[in-house]
Amino acid sequence: MILSPELMMPATALLPVLGALLIAITGRFPNIREGVTLLTGVATFLMVLQFLPGVLNGEVYEYTFAEPVPGITLAFSLEPLGMLFALIASFLWIVTSVYAIGYMRGANEQNQTRFYICFALAIAFTLALAFSANLLTLFVFYEMLTLSTYPLVAHKGTDEARKGARVYLGILLTTSIAFFLPAIIWTYSVAGTLDFQVGGVFPDDVNPLVAGALLLLFFYGAGKAALMPFHRWLPSAMVAPTPVSALLHAVAVVKAGVFTLLKIAVYIFGADLLLDLDAREILLYIAGASILLASLVAMTKDNLKARLAYSTVSQLGYVTLGALLATQAGIEGSAMQIATHAFGKITLFFCAGAIYVATAKTEISDMKGLGRAMPITMLAFFIGSLSIIGLPPAAGTWSKWYLMLGTLEAGYLVLMGALMISSLLNIAYLLPIPVQGFFGGENKDQPVEIKEAPWPCLVGIGITAIGCLVLFICPEKLYELAALLYEGAS
Repeated sequence: MILSPELMMPATALLPVLGALLIAITGRFPNIREGVTLLTGVATFLMVLQFLPGVLNGEVYEYTFAEPVPGITLAFSLEPLGMLFALIASFLWIVTSVYAIGYMRGANEQNQTRFYICFALAIAFTLALAFSANLLTLFVFYEMLTLSTYPLVAHKGTDEARKGARVYLGILLTTSIAFFLPAIIWTYSVAGTLDFQVGGVFPDDVNPLVAGALLLLFFYGAGKAALMPFHRWLPSAMVAPTPVSALLHAVAVVKAGVFTLLKIAVYIFGADLLLDLDAREILLYIAGASILLASLVAMTKDNLKARLAYSTVSQLGYVTLGALLATQAGIEGSAMQIATHAFGKITLFFCAGAIYVATAKTEISDMKGLGRAMPITMLAFFIGSLSIIGLPPAAGTWSKWYLMLGTLEAGYLVLMGALMISSLLNIAYLLPIPVQGFFGGENKDQPVEIKEAPWPCLVGIGITAIGCLVLFICPEKLYELAALLYEGAS
């Protein structure tokens, strides 16, 4: 490393901010602007990647850049979960940028410079959130991520887009102010610290009712995790362009939510305390209900992005459930689900966007026979679907496997059954799409001259689809980070 390890973390988080500035300067020259975006993305990922060997070897990277209140700092500290999240966000930023070049030009989207600026800022705040050493730092960048993505949700400028963006901003800010912030203040009054610590921060004699109330506040305060009933912002935000949907579902926003829940479960509560809380039981069954109910709603949606949005609500419930199981397999499966869902779901959204750019179609019922005109897109959709379902040879197999083991390990056979039913529902609402695409009859209203989306879209789709397969074949580093995370919980 050219910089010291301590300075590398803030430098890494600041690099996308510098990229956003350069994007603004070069906005009148699209090729240069997009080149800046790609170069900044690659540089950011390479900087993040430099931390991986040290984190796997147990090294600690810390940096404090402010102390607004005595004893409470704004600081960075990199641990296995943060490493995992930073790797996913920085790598998928590159892929999404490649895809966005084809999509934004192919769909003739307006305000493209603003789009790339806000996307870069969102990645900067995501990395800062991943590096957070305490609850205050996490909260600050969690809110900055919300604000930076609001213009992206409202990007199209239509009444529908503005309404969806208001719902997005309203629910996320309300849950943060009403639940998350009070939970942080209350935690400090009980534990005397906001720092993330191995095994949790609460004293052994903490009142179980107080700890249970805090658990409920934190899990509903992290509204980006879309735990029912505070999930409506996610389908509302689907009015945004597909690259924004990819950002929301795979790269940053919802992942920031479940990352926050898992980090709080591991480093604020700890496995031992979680296992003693009655509130944990309540949240476990709410997570199980979210998994099933969102899947059932997804089956009713003919609009492809709406179906994928409710699928995301369901899949986020897997991470929440694994964190609350507080067993080794549960926590490992939860961490792996963050990564495998990212690759599977971004592939599905990329395919949805490619179909829209090539055909202007958004309804599943209009996509019969489309696979014969767009075979690459439909094959990638099939691979992404396998990963979301949890079937070989796709990456989601491993996270679902460990989550199933976690429910068995903890003795929750009902929740194990919920996971199994959910997988069957995943099959029912995902696999018919590529099947009817390849084998369905011709759509009479379909234009004759349909072809694949622009090549940058296909490159992005290909990389993420291959990623689903690679993480199935070579999951070792992913598992190592997940295993190290459990060590921090116990």
